[in-house]
Amino acid sequence: MFLIRRIFDDVLPLDQRALEQVKAILHSQFQLLDRQKIDRIPELLRYPLKYGARSIVYIAEDHRNTVHGLALLDHDAGLNFCYLDYLVSDRRLAGRGVGGALYDRIRSEALSLGVIGIFFECLPDDPNLSRNPDILKQNRERLRFYESYGARPIANTAYETPVTPGGDNPPYLVFDDLGQGGLLHRDYVKQVIALILDRKYKDICGPDYVKMVLDSVVDDPVRLRPSRYAVPQAVEKRRAAVAANLAKIALVVTDQHEIHHVKSRGYVEAPVRIRSIRNVLDATGIFDPVVPTTFGDSWITAVHNPEYVRYVKKISKQIEPETPLYPYVFPLRNRARPPVELPIRAGYYCMDTFTPISSHAYSAARRAVDCALTGARELLSGRRTAYALVRPPGHHAERGFFGGFCYFNNAAIAAHYLSRFGKVAMLDIDYHHGNGQQDIFYQRRDVLTISIHGHPSFAYPYFSGFADERGEGNGRGYNVNYPLPETINAADYLQALRTALARIRHFGPNYLVVCLGLDTAKGDPTGTWNLESRDFIEIGREIGRLEKPCLVVQEGGYNNRSIGSNARSFFSGLLSGLNHQRNGPTHNHPKQIEFKPLAVVEIPHNTSKE
Repeated sequence: MFLIRRIFDDVLPLDQRALEQVKAILHSQFQLLDRQKIDRIPELLRYPLKYGARSIVYIAEDHRNTVHGLALLDHDAGLNFCYLDYLVSDRRLAGRGVGGALYDRIRSEALSLGVIGIFFECLPDDPNLSRNPDILKQNRERLRFYESYGARPIANTAYETPVTPGGDNPPYLVFDDLGQGGLLHRDYVKQVIALILDRKYKDICGPDYVKMVLDSVVDDPVRLRPSRYAVPQAVEKRRAAVAANLAKIALVVTDQHEIHHVKSRGYVEAPVRIRSIRNVLDATGIFDPVVPTTFGDSWITAVHNPEYVRYVKKISKQIEPETPLYPYVFPLRNRARPPVELPIRAGYYCMDTFTPISSHAYSAARRAVDCALTGARELLSGRRTAYALVRPPGHHAERGFFGGFCYFNNAAIAAHYLSRFGKVAMLDIDYHHGNGQQDIFYQRRDVLTISIHGHPSFAYPYFSGFADERGEGNGRGYNVNYPLPETINAADYLQALRTALARIRHFGPNYLVVCLGLDTAKGDPTGTWNLESRDFIEIGREIGRLEKPCLVVQEGGYNNRSIGSNARSFFSGLLSGLNHQRNGPTHNHPKQIEFKPLAVVEIPHNTSKE
């Protein structure tokens, strides 16, 4: 079992170790490459503007954080294409799908960037160009693999001409249009080839050689070589399905929420909430269902007090199925002297009188955590957006307290999980203050917590959410509250949201976690605001324009007549915002640029112009 995830830089120790393994793999498999070029990979990630293109690294690693494969992709915004520099997997894992999983992810990444496609080099499958039978066999298998995605060598050019006469294995230039079906026009391809030769082979490809290759590009549009390898129809369908699903929102729905059904009169946090949302979203076609994975308890206890977690688990087992336990004694919290009787101790861990513990509260809350963590893992694997549709909600759960229908802070646990891989911003847009994540991250600066909510003078939880609560110690300035009046209009809300998003942009997170409360809507029994469906479209659009990998975790929202349509509006806007700047130059009108040298690590598959 392995995870595909992106490395943004070498700031975190975990990523530093991963990049050292990346360099070791490249050194071992490409011994003829310049060691300095491989060692420059961390610098490529840190200073993309220095080299004129942005380098993107994906790795395949196991649960011990051992790297078993990698892909290095360069994004050229000027000509609007991606170049695959490396796709390498551990030879010992041949047939385990590492290479295919990596290629699926970089194709998804390239699609999200709005490029025309991916160019890369691949060793030839022509015996006149590859004279070693063993190498020729490997080359054919590699081209068969890429052809299964629709990628084929560019035909009728002199690109694969060796620089040194008689050189063996000169590479083809291969193009994958990512299933978009566009045309490659001659002038555009000439610019791409000139850029590749300048960046990769500046030291060995002289002006005469470059002119010879460019002059050989005569077809307009440029043609790709006809398919040579029969690709089973089932494989083609699977590739298309993978690409389509990766472009969708990963939908992780809790499968154990209905066991936590408190039937007390007036208890609005009911199973129908999930059904109301799911029934509407299933018809949109923009979601890819993902089965939740079970994660270890250590992710919960990293955020919550272990004694508190053990208590919720233990007391849930002692409660009669139809008789939920409501806290009724709230002792002064002397940590050394908690009440002995477990039912009495409920008030020791609770902050209100209307959040009971049911016989299945622990199991349902535990599974909600799994869903949030599964969504977070989808982001690490290259998804742009994931949605954990869960109950019970979590944003009121603090380190050692439950309340507001919340037991474990699903979003905070997922944010902590993601924080190992980069900075995280949490944006809470529930009507009620996100006191849970404020408490959990109040002294940390790697997780920015922002909440837009009703002022605590009239809105639950009443004791937190004030504007002057800014964080402590290292976290000073990294907790931001926007308490709003009891009566506002959509313009007021959007103004606060844009201010919050500006703060997030300044923070520059690698990941965004959104606590989605739909109780800001008109007619919600727990709120006083009147946002309508069209307002949720704009809210989603503004958040999407951050263009950050985004995990959305369901929190409040209790008007079951509108909760589904409001969720649909939010995600429609979110996708619209994510895609608003993704339309780059077209194939028909390539952008003219000045070519600048770029020091990039060597080509994939041990190709050579010699």
